Amino acid sequence: MAEAIAFDIATELITKLSSRALSQVRLCWNLKHDIDDLARTVRTIKDVLLDAEEKSVTDNLVKVWLEELKDVLYDAGDLLDDFSTEALRKDLMGGNKLTKEVRLFFSSSNQFAYGFKMGPKIKAIKARLASIESEANTFRFIPRDRPVETSFMTKKRQQTHSFEREDEIIGRDDDKAALLKLVLEFESEENVYIIPIVGFGGLGKTALAQLVYNHERVKNHFELTMFACVSDDFDVKVIVANIIKSVANKAPDQNLEMDQLQKQLRDKIDGKKYLLVLDDIWNEDPGRWSSLKKLLMGGAKGSRIIVTTRSLRVAEITNKCQSHVLKLKGLSDDDAWSLFKRIAFDQGYVDSTSSAFVEVGKQISERCGGVPLAIRTIAGTLSLKKTVNEWHSFKENELVKISQIEGDILPTLKLSYDHLPSHLKHCFAYCRLYPKDHEIDVQTLVQFWIAQGFVKQLNSSQSLEEIGFECFKDLVDRSFFQEVEGDLMEEMRCKMHDLMHDLVESVAGMESSIIDSNKIASDVGEKCRHISINPSLIPLFKGKKLRTLLRSPCIETLNLSEETWDFIIANYRYLRVLELNVLNFKTISPSIYKLKHLRYLDLSWNCDLKILPKSICKIQNLLALKLDGCFGLQELPKKIEKLVNLTHLACFHCDALTHTPRGIGKLTSLETLSAFVVDKDGSHGGADLSELRLLSNLRGGLRISNLGFVKNAKEKFKAANLKEKQHLRSLVLEWSSPFVCAGHDDKKSLEDLQPHPNLKELCIGGWRGDAKFPSWISLLTNLVEITINDGNFKRLPSFAQLPSLKGLKISNCTKLEYMDDNNPKGSQGEPQLFFPSLKHLTLLYCPNMKSWWRMTKPIDDDSKEDDTTVMGTSTVAFPCLSSLAILNCPLTSMPLYPSLDGCLQLGNTSSKPLKQTMKMNIISTTPSSSTSSLPLYKLKSFHVENIEGLDTHTLDECLQHLTGLKTLEIRACKEVDLERLQWEPLKNLSCMEIDNIPKLVSLPTWLRHLVQLKTLRILQCHGLRSLFPVFQHLTSLEDFLVWDCKELELSAAGIQIFQDHTSLRNLWLVNIPECRHLPEWLQHLTNLQELYLIDLPNLTSLPDEMRCLTNLEVLHIERVPQLEERCRKDIGADWHKIAHIPKIRLYNENLVRKNNLTYRVDLKSDDGTSVIPEGRVSGLGVPTSAIPKADLMSLLCLWFNLLSDALKNLSGLEILNIPKLVSLPRGLQHLTNLRVLRLTDLPNLTSLPDEMRCLTSLEYLQITEVPWLEERCREDSGADWHKIAHIPKIRLYNEVDGSYAIGRFLEAFKFTIFIDAGHSFSCLEFQPNLLLKVQTGKKEDTSEYLVVRFIVAFGRVVQVKIYYSTLHGAYEELDLFYG
Repeated sequence: MAEAIAFDIATELITKLSSRALSQVRLCWNLKHDIDDLARTVRTIKDVLLDAEEKSVTDNLVKVWLEELKDVLYDAGDLLDDFSTEALRKDLMGGNKLTKEVRLFFSSSNQFAYGFKMGPKIKAIKARLASIESEANTFRFIPRDRPVETSFMTKKRQQTHSFEREDEIIGRDDDKAALLKLVLEFESEENVYIIPIVGFGGLGKTALAQLVYNHERVKNHFELTMFACVSDDFDVKVIVANIIKSVANKAPDQNLEMDQLQKQLRDKIDGKKYLLVLDDIWNEDPGRWSSLKKLLMGGAKGSRIIVTTRSLRVAEITNKCQSHVLKLKGLSDDDAWSLFKRIAFDQGYVDSTSSAFVEVGKQISERCGGVPLAIRTIAGTLSLKKTVNEWHSFKENELVKISQIEGDILPTLKLSYDHLPSHLKHCFAYCRLYPKDHEIDVQTLVQFWIAQGFVKQLNSSQSLEEIGFECFKDLVDRSFFQEVEGDLMEEMRCKMHDLMHDLVESVAGMESSIIDSNKIASDVGEKCRHISINPSLIPLFKGKKLRTLLRSPCIETLNLSEETWDFIIANYRYLRVLELNVLNFKTISPSIYKLKHLRYLDLSWNCDLKILPKSICKIQNLLALKLDGCFGLQELPKKIEKLVNLTHLACFHCDALTHTPRGIGKLTSLETLSAFVVDKDGSHGGADLSELRLLSNLRGGLRISNLGFVKNAKEKFKAANLKEKQHLRSLVLEWSSPFVCAGHDDKKSLEDLQPHPNLKELCIGGWRGDAKFPSWISLLTNLVEITINDGNFKRLPSFAQLPSLKGLKISNCTKLEYMDDNNPKGSQGEPQLFFPSLKHLTLLYCPNMKSWWRMTKPIDDDSKEDDTTVMGTSTVAFPCLSSLAILNCPLTSMPLYPSLDGCLQLGNTSSKPLKQTMKMNIISTTPSSSTSSLPLYKLKSFHVENIEGLDTHTLDECLQHLTGLKTLEIRACKEVDLERLQWEPLKNLSCMEIDNIPKLVSLPTWLRHLVQLKTLRILQCHGLRSLFPVFQHLTSLEDFLVWDCKELELSAAGIQIFQDHTSLRNLWLVNIPECRHLPEWLQHLTNLQELYLIDLPNLTSLPDEMRCLTNLEVLHIERVPQLEERCRKDIGADWHKIAHIPKIRLYNENLVRKNNLTYRVDLKSDDGTSVIPEGRVSGLGVPTSAIPKADLMSLLCLWFNLLSDALKNLSGLEILNIPKLVSLPRGLQHLTNLRVLRLTDLPNLTSLPDEMRCLTSLEYLQITEVPWLEERCREDSGADWHKIAHIPKIRLYNEVDGSYAIGRFLEAFKFTIFIDAGHSFSCLEFQPNLLLKVQTGKKEDTSEYLVVRFIVAFGRVVQVKIYYSTLHGAYEELDLFYG
């Protein structure tokens, strides 16, 4: 990197040397002469740097000289930063001038001592620079003053031409068709229309342009075709001459002036319909482009100019219509392999049909990332290698070097780098610290750049972060990053293409390194400034000039020792960025203040960290302090106002914080303040809300908690001045804990918390004030999401007119009666705006909400469903709703949803709105209407459970229109007869679940017609007797589950089936009492990979046909008593039938002997704490009076927090079938030894918490039947992916795309303790009495209980079970397991 950015470093040094801080230093410490000499030397060297940088490309001695220069310039920068820091410290000392001088004299950094210490250091820097300046004279550099990015370009891109053989182009058929359409068919208003092709180097932009240029239809369509290579030097005169040369087949006279050339050009093209290809344009100056463009505008109507470029900015300059910018991507795996195969096997040295060559060849092809240039280069090299061993050797040893050997790939990509402005070269080279294919958090990357000084603030109208984000977008436009996802910077993530990563390694050189082995730690030189490292290797790295230390993202979690902390502080004094997240340390050394150059400190997700040292407030250069996920952190430093430069204080999920410290309001540069915690009783001396008044630069999200404890609420709420915080995107207002009633003046106080109209997201939780919503909601016209939880509102204002609202979630508002008081039509009968942007609507547990609008008369039963019983009309509909969930809300009248195209989830609610939506179809559809005009025809996923008034006819009528349906779940619909449903509309169904349908006796005959059905789950259908004769026709089925079907007989005696049935991959047979032997058809499932046999009490043995299942990878047997001995390894009678299976799991709870004891611990109702006997773990009893209005979720949160210490050894956790669970319980972060986590059948769990990142020991995450997480947890693209990306094995059973979901049977995955018979052990079981009674229905007919059972062995808990049961015997179970 030295040859590219030394000029920029020198420029920055000169700026620092003339700064105000250095002026003070010169006077205070008598260093004026030395600093002036230093500035003079740097200026002299800077003058020749541009010439030196050009010569370094071909002269290795110059390159070494530049490396030495850069090293001393960095050291000089560190020294000057030390001066600036000392000057800042002096400025911040309180008192008058005399007091300051006295304090300075007696301080640890006495100014005389400081000057005496720094004098020799600056003289040493001067001497090194003088030596380098002297050496420069031997190279005879020429002084230059042009910008570095335009001063030289020694390696020119090879000149392109207009010809490309069509048969050599693979995988561009769609791109070719799109380009031909724009060239030949598109009718533009302009006579000459410009079509840009954009993409990074090597993708084939030029080849595509050549292909279309030479197409026969194109040749016949245009009077004139021209091809000119522009490349790096955008000289209009040269370009015009090249165009003329393309027309006349000879170059114009070199002595012609520009005026003569332009006349020649216009003579040749004016009035003619022409095609011109301008290949490889780099110029981003609109003025220079305009000077060329005006010469080309004389063509006849239909003329086209194709522009190829690596820069999206160039594309935007040439064509403002983004839909007509052709953005090339890499080839598909198949197309890449086709191209690779054609070239690699071209010489005939190897057999293209050889499986050995094909296997390694495909692995190498995948490494090329779909880039044609890389594929051609690498495949060309392999075409000369004749043996498989040579190919393997190439893959293992040479593949990473091929770009440097061949000289084709990196030089092509490096052209892009050479054209970057110098500050962007810094930014790009810094990305060397990320491993290949790493998902980069964009906001974090920008903050790294700022901390390193790469981002300059030229004016105060933009924050440094905004400027840094512009730098990122510049690099994206130039194709340095790809797979950019997210709209907002704080949500945005991206990746680098593998070849771009090769480039960044090349340009970063020795300055940056990823250290993941002892050897690398020892080999990296002392000049290395930036490292990403395995923390265990830190003591091995001896370099002391580090500016960046990142925790490597590719390692398992470690415990950072106090010794390592001390080593960092002692050796890496010049750090600007220190990232030590997820390292399980509990304390931080008080000596951390010695890292006085720090700008960025990340301590997040260290769950046991309880307090920060006071000395951290002495790091006065600190810009960003990250503490997210430090769940145990109890308080922030009291002197936090001394961090005068602090811009980001991230403390999201610091749930133990008791208060926000006083003085926070003095940090007026703050842009991030994740949380403001009100001091509940004032005992901690915390800040009050008035300290928010001056924090007008806050951005992103702000969560204010404990609002119910604010005294003089009206005054304090107004003092917070929220309505002036124009940059805030998200605001969360939280009142009291659900366990505690604060009892302060909540009433009408919401009105005084009015936010700025720019707000995008608003969440109000736990408000216990009056039933009125604040009037300012209608002013928040930019709101995108609204969430209201646990409120006392009886009604809500109309959100329908909010033009940008995309998401609305209302949950646990038990007093809410209706959503809208307004007539949905205007005063003149004209419809008002009605949720024009709403895409996602969720209504959960609002038991008193029977209508959307205020009722004018009582709602009758189904026979009067067509009557208008509310203000307005039942025909009002959501125009663009995509997903809708209504659970435990008895809504009988609401706006309809015909445009729903995602997921519809209805549970314990009325069928009336669904019927009315379907009736819109009956009214509006004529026989000639197409299916695509019907309501819900785009719906992908439909879930119904216990719907009032839903019978067979109604469901069938509804399904007739769902022709796009992929997933169908029918649960607890007791009046539905599945046999009477029609199958034709369901022909695209890929996943189906049938749960608790009493009328189901056999599989519906129409199932055999569902040729795309891949997943079928049948649960709790106690009347089901046989799967046949339908089951044998489900030949596309891949995943099949049967659970808790008491009367089911699996055998199919006399039926010849499954001879060709090879699609089934996963089979679960759970709790089937009639299963006495495995079905004979099992032997034909030759591609079966996983088989689960659970709770089959009468299964006596395994059949010999088990040996036919040669592809079986997992056999899981649990609670099948008679197989316990028969399947024992080596000695069991059935072992020889299953010995070929790689993974066999045998579980039986009876192996653990139990002695029953009962223990009860009551929760103290006054302070929310429990009494747990010292040295023992017990059941937790919670009296009803202790937790008013508590629900299961509340208890789980409390239980996790109270037993956080006891649960630290927990290794497995399963949460199953809890409909009321809307978020995972707080306290999850304490399970630091958790290895297995399974989440199953949680229909209202909407997202995963950030605490997931704290589960650093987690090895396996399984998510099944959690609809809201289907998209959020998709690899790389999901909104929650970054929270779980560290987990080695993730199984997301996604119903929509047809992959398997295992349902609610997860008894199959019990991790009960297994102890060999030869071991002695003691075991205790605690079975508490009734723990909690939660009223969910009428008091006289429904009660719910939570029973907690502990199994203890060897003096510690090995298993915990939570049973959630009702008087009627149904239960939902939460299991926690210890290893």
